Amino acid sequence: MDTLLTAEIAANAPRYRRKSSTFIDGIHDVPSEVGNLAPAQLYSTMSGRLFHSGRIAIVMVGLPARGKTHICVSMARYLSWLGVKTRIFHLGDYRRATVGQGGHVPQDYFYPNASPASVMLRQKILKKCREDIYGWLNHENGQVAIYDAVNPTASGRRALAKEFAKHDVQTLFIESFVDDQEILKENARNVKISSPDVSANNNGSCALRADGNAHSVQFHGMDPDEAAKRYLRRIETKIPVFETMAEEELNYVKMINAGQAFFYNNVSFNYLSHRIVFYLTNLHIKHRTTFFVRAGTATEEDSYKADAPLSAEGEAYAQVMAETLMRHREQERQAIIDQGGPDVPLRPLTIWTSTRLRTIQTAEPLEKLGYKVRHRSQMSQINPGVCEKLSERAIRNLYPEEVEKHELDPYHHRYPRAESYHDLAVRLEPIILELEREQNDLLIIAHESVLRVLYSYLMHCSTRDIPKLKFPRDEIIEIIPAAYQNEAKRIHIPGLDPRMIPGSPEDIRIPVPPGFDDFSSGGRQLSPISIPAMMMASPPSATEVTVGFATGDRKGSISVSNAGGLRSVSGSFSGGERPVTEKIVNNTAKEMVEDKVADED
Repeated sequence: MDTLLTAEIAANAPRYRRKSSTFIDGIHDVPSEVGNLAPAQLYSTMSGRLFHSGRIAIVMVGLPARGKTHICVSMARYLSWLGVKTRIFHLGDYRRATVGQGGHVPQDYFYPNASPASVMLRQKILKKCREDIYGWLNHENGQVAIYDAVNPTASGRRALAKEFAKHDVQTLFIESFVDDQEILKENARNVKISSPDVSANNNGSCALRADGNAHSVQFHGMDPDEAAKRYLRRIETKIPVFETMAEEELNYVKMINAGQAFFYNNVSFNYLSHRIVFYLTNLHIKHRTTFFVRAGTATEEDSYKADAPLSAEGEAYAQVMAETLMRHREQERQAIIDQGGPDVPLRPLTIWTSTRLRTIQTAEPLEKLGYKVRHRSQMSQINPGVCEKLSERAIRNLYPEEVEKHELDPYHHRYPRAESYHDLAVRLEPIILELEREQNDLLIIAHESVLRVLYSYLMHCSTRDIPKLKFPRDEIIEIIPAAYQNEAKRIHIPGLDPRMIPGSPEDIRIPVPPGFDDFSSGGRQLSPISIPAMMMASPPSATEVTVGFATGDRKGSISVSNAGGLRSVSGSFSGGERPVTEKIVNNTAKEMVEDKVADED
């Protein structure tokens, strides 16, 4: 690909094609390692494409606050998980790059009868974006390009489909259509007006940025519903004409009211298009939270084959974990109310476990409180095969060649009669689709190997990260999905016996290879999700991120610094108990996506 096509844009917009908009969700990352296969890759080819599926342009359609970007990011995450080379092209990035710092977008930019100057600017921006799409598809073996823009008119969409067809690219339009006012208000509150990087005028109106886009408004003291209505009225003014999709000759999918109804047209799809459509039928854009929790200790903790019940310590753990989770959810609800949010009941909570007895019994305290528990056979832990209960020394003596293969690729390698993490990821695909479909808050109680894979899907970890993720029993991991980035928090479970906390002994006891080392300090392993996740991507400039705390006589901090491409990690702890709730990393994502929050694209 001619890199000059993107050089100008990259120079004008430092965030364009940046490392991910957060350190812990790398969906926008451009992979730097060739050959780093996807976690659940269907199969590999010399070209890097699924040979029978051609090249596809997914074109988003819909007004702002309809969940388009949320759908884009979710699709890219799923397709990348399957090994399909996918990239999102946000038109708003190109508009900002073209206009430049302090530039101006005309007020009639989106109008059908816009001035000649606005039309020329719009065409210039579209040309740059589409050149990049064609270059990526033609010269970088790209397979699915996701074009994120409003695309408001039928004539414009027809012209776009014809243009892609000339380049031998199939086009699939996806419209997110929302006329449910409650969903619109919730989307406006969650994605637009609740951003911390906003400002308000004295009269509560929107403050305009230099490029003509309006910042969201921090409506101090204003009713959230009224604030959402004002934002949605502004969108109607900025984009006065929008035509919902009804073009009979085009391939399109219409998602109505966040998955309430689903309509597709023309169905001249291939295998990959059908996979995309099937995934979309399981997707929704409603807000909900996912919690990850380890199962309690069992009476035969070292055995994979024995379906042992919880030990006395495991039963006590289950009770404390349930109380901690319930307290945290109520505190989060109260915090929203204190910040001016609506006083609404907690969302329903659904609980998933595997069919193993220890996970079922860990959920019993919550089941007694009336919460619905569902058992999933696919969520059984990874099978260690012949290596079950063998020490590291025994494995190295009996299977030296297998150990060597494992150290080269701990994700894809499998010991005799065992599963690899890739096998587990493929086995969990139905669970991933159910996870996307779930609309309640969700608690997953499972074994560490399963949590590694499901966490890595939601946070878009690479195959190098998955085997080293650990989930100590004294933490509940909370993942909050959002349009631009997923955020993860850890919630400390107090008062546990230290012997219960270390990583699961169910998996094969072989050290993680060099370069996969766990970080530890003061004799206690640091939260194993936080460090690998923060190390996944470098911020675009010199940055230091610190998570600090002080409770009682215990103090600690975790620091990650990046300067000139060099990263360092340090941690320190002393005395007492850890805090009840910590963010895994300061949410610098809010700063890095501030130019998208009020985007009309």
